[in-house]
Amino acid sequence: MDRLVWCDESLLPGEVNILQQACVRIYDGEDRTSFENGILQLTTHRVVWDDQDQDGRTLCLNHSLVARLEDIRGSITKSHKIAPHLQPAPASRDVSQAVMMASRHDYVRFSFRKGGQSEFLNAYQQQISKKLWELPQIKALPSKPTAQARTAKGAPVRSGIMGIERKLEAKRLETDKSISEAFQDLNALMVKAKEMVALADSVTRKLEDKKGSLTEDETTALQSYLLSVGIANPVTRETHGSGATYHRELAKQLAVFLEGQLKDTGGIMTMQDIYCRFNRARGMELVSPEDLVNACQNFASLKLPVRLKKFDSGVLVVELLSHDEDSLLKDLQSKVVERASMSADELSQVANISIMLAKERLLLAETKGFLCRDDSVEGLRFYTNRFLEAC
Repeated sequence: MDRLVWCDESLLPGEVNILQQACVRIYDGEDRTSFENGILQLTTHRVVWDDQDQDGRTLCLNHSLVARLEDIRGSITKSHKIAPHLQPAPASRDVSQAVMMASRHDYVRFSFRKGGQSEFLNAYQQQISKKLWELPQIKALPSKPTAQARTAKGAPVRSGIMGIERKLEAKRLETDKSISEAFQDLNALMVKAKEMVALADSVTRKLEDKKGSLTEDETTALQSYLLSVGIANPVTRETHGSGATYHRELAKQLAVFLEGQLKDTGGIMTMQDIYCRFNRARGMELVSPEDLVNACQNFASLKLPVRLKKFDSGVLVVELLSHDEDSLLKDLQSKVVERASMSADELSQVANISIMLAKERLLLAETKGFLCRDDSVEGLRFYTNRFLEAC
């Protein structure tokens, strides 16, 4: 902490803002500090931390003092952190600007309580490797005016209402600039995403047209390639926040993804299969089982072409709205008649579905009166309901 200095939010000559993340806490090594909640701004020359709760508390750390960056992964109870390990402070530094006169640690930790640590770390490492602050036209970080008074806590005193208004106006302009740059990147990403989706749709249509002339192995291979393309712009908490908004956007993306998948699985799929397929397509941006279920619960309210269904046994599945249960059960009954009897394992092979879903389908047919069971030492088998035929 003795290498962090007090500063303001004005940029140095040649300095450019790169990225910012809110709700960041600062630790002096392993020790907690009073810098609890601030916006961490990354520039080409330094990182600037501005207190969100207390006006006038802004401090920075020059990139030139960073020896290396350590990525500290979080857990359920601990947030992700970035730990810059620092070089010794230069002898010519202005001690009056230091946040702390001395520290027993040679590193600080930035705790990202609301996420965004991975993106920030990548950008931070890039800026340090570029060393733009060493360019001849870039001046070193100037010290703050000595005439500026300080409070007992060491924070600078702002120059009244006009100073606060100037700071708010500068923040607004910087926010507008960041939003404009973000939307430019987003538009470029959406163009590429649309191209990938169009390509995947084209391959899918060609696969359907050639279905009769392709072997089963070739069809499986092509479907695997399509799945490996993945989702170009996955919905994440970092891009859409948390709570209801995140789950609604995730539900929309999941519905688009599942619509084609369900057509190849008889119009229905278990949540376990969906979880595996969807996370495989998302790459590193994995979704938890809880978020997946919460997203599926929004299908009906958003009027999407799929729906969540729960069997009496508690098994959750997603099916197409066009999925006709009665015709499916009649088709199942005809399959049982052809084979005299059928088990869940046999149905899973015939219908190309999971054993769990096959069992649920047989139990549903039994509940509707289409089939009846024989539970013996050989296992559970289902027969056509001849009592129904007699009636």
